[in-house]
Amino acid sequence: MKTRMLVLTVMTTVCLGMQAKVRLPHLLGDNMILQQDTEARLWGWSETGKTVKVSTSWDNKVYTAKTDRQGRWKVSVHTPKASYTPHTLTFDDGDGAVTLHNVLAGEVWVCAGQSNMEMPMKGFGNCPVDGYNEEVINARHYHGIHYVKIPSVMSMTPLDDAQCEWKEVEPQTLGDASATGYFFAQTVTRALDVPVGLIMANKGGSRVESWLTKENLERYTNEPTDSAGIVAFKPEWDFLRGMLWGNGTFNPILNFTVKGILFYQGCSNIGDPGDQYSERLQLLVRQWRDQFALGDIPFYFVEIAPYHYDDVNGTQGALIREQQYKASLKIPNSGLVCTNDLVYTHETEQIHPAQKKGVGERLAFLALNMTYGMESLGCMSPSFKDMKVTDNYVDIHIDNDFGAINRFKDIQGFELAGEDRVFHPAQAIHFWQPGGGYWDETIRISSPDVAHPVAIRYCFRNFQIGNLKNAAGLPLFPFRSDNW
Repeated sequence: MKTRMLVLTVMTTVCLGMQAKVRLPHLLGDNMILQQDTEARLWGWSETGKTVKVSTSWDNKVYTAKTDRQGRWKVSVHTPKASYTPHTLTFDDGDGAVTLHNVLAGEVWVCAGQSNMEMPMKGFGNCPVDGYNEEVINARHYHGIHYVKIPSVMSMTPLDDAQCEWKEVEPQTLGDASATGYFFAQTVTRALDVPVGLIMANKGGSRVESWLTKENLERYTNEPTDSAGIVAFKPEWDFLRGMLWGNGTFNPILNFTVKGILFYQGCSNIGDPGDQYSERLQLLVRQWRDQFALGDIPFYFVEIAPYHYDDVNGTQGALIREQQYKASLKIPNSGLVCTNDLVYTHETEQIHPAQKKGVGERLAFLALNMTYGMESLGCMSPSFKDMKVTDNYVDIHIDNDFGAINRFKDIQGFELAGEDRVFHPAQAIHFWQPGGGYWDETIRISSPDVAHPVAIRYCFRNFQIGNLKNAAGLPLFPFRSDNW
């Protein structure tokens, strides 16, 4: 009996000691990457009134924070410049220290959105990622890329922690990394020679409303925000409701100091009326920037890829792409990746196209040019500028061609319509003509089926692949000149 009592006493003492030890959110852990050369926020919990000391190995400084009435504490530490040198962080509240190992300083980006951002390197069932085996072989060269996947959790209330852990990229761990995020990180680390950390807070099937707060939903939408609102959705589609993923999957990361946000979402908002998606996306960006409290951090996002949406020739997908483009013109410090050419012709019914490398690289081009100052790097897709109708043809000009387009003949993807509003396939050629003191690059479009054109479209269908690109090899954004 005495022996049992002694064991019980020891176990009780150990448990109490464990309970008293400073507690960290799971997002702060071994192998994490901190945003370099900045005031990075660290936080956690302890007993009320405790003083928590944070020791940083890179400068041997000690920072202190006192817990509030709920036992919460937060402190900012100055991080070193990016390097592959592993550091340690020690947290001590006087009742036991916690030390984190293999902490690097680098560039930290959030990978947000739905399934095309969530899609891992190893792919989904029946949805492969091009080049996976080759990337597994090369993974040993990219130990400086670390990632953490935030579990997909729905919650009616905002959560402040998530069961997650940082992983260092190696052949055994690569498969679970977001493919789009990994190819972004791979390009950035090659260009800048710095570690890159990816925080993967995303969920397949989520709508833009899924990430909005209760306050924003109630103020700007008619989305249900209480438990009774579940009747508005079929139970099996409850995950489409507003705020649930934001509360459970995004809220736990908002204290972390990040460089910017990568976003790939939109398929679940197909069919939204008017400019609703564009307006709500702008709202979401404002919300996230307010919540991170880091200023107008970069927001780089991806146009949804061509997909049949039950009708290859329909335009529901094209309308969301149009709204994404509109949003890119209104959201400060943002950029949009065009994906019109990053699908295969056999992928009409593949909602998860295999060519994720191009998506990640193009996101990286935006970041390298606009965030990191690599101005010589072409990062913007060309877009429709203006048009002039003459007799039976239309001349158009485009922006962001970087001084060239990729072809003069066999340009595919254009359509013309006359007053009957029926669109027909059109031929397009490129030529120069005098204008304004310089040679004006023009694309001339005509169709034998349209004698007097009044409107032009380019790849403005659910699934239509064009082939016109600029000097940087980036494809022309789908567009329409009409508003029918």
